[in-house]
Formats: sequence, structure tokens, C-alpha cells
Amino acid sequence: MENINFFCSWSGGKDSCLSLYRAIKDGGIPKLLFTVFRGDGERSRSHGLDRSIIEAQSKSLGIPFEIRTADWGKYEGIFLDFLKEISIDGIQAGVFGDIDLQSHRDWVEAVCKKANVKPYLPLWKEQRESLVKEFVDLGFESVIVAVKSEIMGKEYLGRIIDHDLIKELKEKNIDPSGEGGEFHTVVIDGPIFDHKVELDFKEKIEVDKYCFLDVALK
Repeated sequence: MENINFFCSWSGGKDSCLSLYRAIKDGGIPKLLFTVFRGDGERSRSHGLDRSIIEAQSKSLGIPFEIRTADWGKYEGIFLDFLKEISIDGIQAGVFGDIDLQSHRDWVEAVCKKANVKPYLPLWKEQRESLVKEFVDLGFESVIVAVKSEIMGKEYLGRIIDHDLIKELKEKNIDPSGEGGEFHTVVIDGPIFDHKVELDFKEKIEVDKYCFLDVALK
């Protein structure tokens, strides 16, 4: 990644953040955070975050952000249009936080190839638990903002990812990385942040098989 301009596929959560951190440490030059929102434009598609949260993360990281909206059926087309536009602007690579879901990696590589953008997956095939422990040890702070209701109770919403929680999840046979969609997080501080993103926790909202914590900036 040495001296390569890149964008980060940014969910606002821990895996995309650790990928961003590693890409920077590998000498890459972060030019843009890219997040896809639901078709109504109110919340991020993967983590249900308000635009103001992504904006606050962007400001603290010192990296511009871009948001596009898409319904599921139009997601690939929107993403491909974005890739073609940024490749013209000199962004040569995209950084993704995938760990071991092969089907999603195949999709990422296929779409990036169409736009002549190089995909970079710095967490790929590393041990899941080791990654989340590394994230904590580096000094990143993240909060659980969504849980899959059939696996985790809503009492986990608002919990900070730390070594005690990792141990607790393991004891309950829950993947502490959340790679299978067990939970999602929002990162609020860490070594590449200029300042902490201060949040207010509001109501807990159940949607389909998930429960979300509504968060807002203080």
C-alpha cells in the first residue's frame, strides 16, 4: 500500500476501522471514507447510523467522507458508479474490513475489477478473536449499537468492546468478532482519531430480527 491513494469502505464499526488503521500503517494514503445509506437516506445500511455520526468520525479522523443511498437491488450499481468516479480522481485502491466471508470477498473483487480499482483486505483470514483483541489493545473504543435478537439480548446495546466483554461472549458461545452479524459497533475513539466522538444513547428499537440502539452526538 506504500504511497497508494485509497478509499475505505466505511461502516463506522470496528472491522472497517482496523482495516483503515492497518492500511495507513502500511503506507497507504487515505483519501475518502465511503458509506452506503438506506434508500431513504436517513441511516447507514449496515449499522443503522445517522449521517451526523459518520460526519463526526470523519472529522476526528481527518478524512473526507462520501455517502450514497441505495436499496438492496440497486446496491451494486451504485457502488460500481462510485468506483468508476473515484478511479478517475486518482484513487487506486479500496480498503475493506472482511475477515473470512468468501462470498463477499468474491463480490468485492469482481466489482472492483470492473472499475480497475485494487481491493485491499488487510484482515483477511486472520483469527477472528485475535483481531478483536488487537483492536482493543491498540486503544480503540467501540460501542455495540446493533444485535441479532435471536443470538444476543438488547442488554448488550451500549456495551464497550473490551477484554471482559470478549471473555463473556466466548463463554456464551458468541463470536466475539461479530463476523457472522451477531452484533455491530460504532467506533468512537482510538490512535488515529484526533478526539473522541461523544455520543448520547437513546431508545432501543427492534427491526425485523435485529435490535438497534439509537445514538446521537452530544
